[in-house]
Amino acid sequence: MSAAICRHLRIHGRVQGVGYRWSLCAEAQRLGLAGWVRNRRDGSVEALVVGPPEAVDTLTQWAQRGPSMARVDSVVSNPGNAAEVDPGAGFAQIATR
Repeated sequence: MSAAICRHLRIHGRVQGVGYRWSLCAEAQRLGLAGWVRNRRDGSVEALVVGPPEAVDTLTQWAQRGPSMARVDSVVSNPGNAAEVDPGAGFAQIATR
């Protein structure tokens, strides 16, 4: 089993008001990942994802498509701070920032 990694994702495009957060949360839960997703006031979506590298990569690839109503222009992926995530809390939507 691979050690967990943490990625900070920033998704740009038509990603608010199209079920993007809900869909990303459902996909992350399906993959057994921990972390959170939220809308940003600039119209983007932000996520912090922790889990096995293969699962994090799968979610990052999914984020480039998103749900059917979304239009993803770009996904910026950087190392994240795993200390910001309670691994036992699962994956959740949090308040807009």
